Amino acid sequence: MTTRGGSNLVSVPGSKSIANRALVCAALAKSPSVISNCAPGDDTDALIAALRLLGVEVERDANSVRVGGNLDLDSDVELHLDAKLAGTTSRFLTALSCLRAGVTIIDGQEPLRKRPMLDLHYALRELGAIVEPLGRDGCLPVRVSRAKSWRTKVSIRANMSSQFTSALMMIAPYLPSGLEISLSEEVVSRGYIEMTVGVMRAFGAKTDFVGKEIWVSPGEYEGSKYLVEPDASAASYPLGAVAISGGSVTIEHLSRNSLQGDVEFIDLLARMGCEVVENSTGLQISRDKKAALHGIDVDMSQISDCVPTMAVVAMFADSPTRISGVGFIRGKESDRIGDLATELRKLGANIVETADGMLITPTQLRGATLETHHDHRLAMAFALIRRELSDVVVLNPDVVAKSWPNYFEVMSAFYFS
Repeated sequence: MTTRGGSNLVSVPGSKSIANRALVCAALAKSPSVISNCAPGDDTDALIAALRLLGVEVERDANSVRVGGNLDLDSDVELHLDAKLAGTTSRFLTALSCLRAGVTIIDGQEPLRKRPMLDLHYALRELGAIVEPLGRDGCLPVRVSRAKSWRTKVSIRANMSSQFTSALMMIAPYLPSGLEISLSEEVVSRGYIEMTVGVMRAFGAKTDFVGKEIWVSPGEYEGSKYLVEPDASAASYPLGAVAISGGSVTIEHLSRNSLQGDVEFIDLLARMGCEVVENSTGLQISRDKKAALHGIDVDMSQISDCVPTMAVVAMFADSPTRISGVGFIRGKESDRIGDLATELRKLGANIVETADGMLITPTQLRGATLETHHDHRLAMAFALIRRELSDVVVLNPDVVAKSWPNYFEVMSAFYFS
């Protein structure tokens, strides 16, 4: 971290969501790709390791990754892929492996085995792929292989996870007639589907997304030199730190033109009373600690990864905050409603769980020891509290390695000083 013009300058990692999409497209491409500013962390490492097992040449040099492309889809070798704790990786690999002639088993660690996969598995079966559970239906581990014939249309519920839809989209160019996807129910995290469209187009795919309909034309990805944006979800933590404790921070190279919907989190903080400026360096947020921080009523269905950050910030406001539209986040790395509320109540927080979110009413807080529930986003959000409450202990902080391995090192001078 550096300081420029009175504002702390923070470089967050490359977007994990964008990097993982780019890696899948690059693995299928007919020519090599170079992915710059590729996200660090266990999730991306798990995907790279799996792509190597699938026969893709992947070379990583610091934050740059060279991908050889030309994944051998006709190989009949049985493979076992370990997604570790990575939900995105497991879902993308499940769909990708359905293009292979050979059998592929996708598995992960015990917490990942509990996460929902049913809608994706059903959709792949509907398309014709062979998807066989090796335990409970709709969960990992699962055995998959190529369809004898592929259907051209599929319907999938969009109210649980955008990752299911994105997984289908990314393999669609390699289906004989492409694919038409109809989304049913409320579309949550729509920005992540639009992100998938943007990444696929950067690798030469022809795809459109209008309303609840997605069209992907048959074809092949082309190798690309792809620069991954800074991670907008990760940016929420230094931004949230300023909202809580005052000061100023600039997120280097992050722009409102980002492919990531989570960049809108900065606008929520502006509604709460922070000052926001975009300049040539990046997005800057400031707050005079003497100025009031107000609670808001917000539907976060499109930026749900920022819910833990918002919940923590809301505890330091001068009026209640209602978060809605995020009932589906109970199925993330943790129950991001129940587990989040339970831990924050240990601090004395007044939090009422609702069917699709929570109501946070500011009250006097005290120190406590907080569990992270195998969830990197809980760990990073809880850490923000420690500047205001020094006797807060965050257990198992190493879980941040999932997406930002040196989180505490980078941020210590900023909000732990």
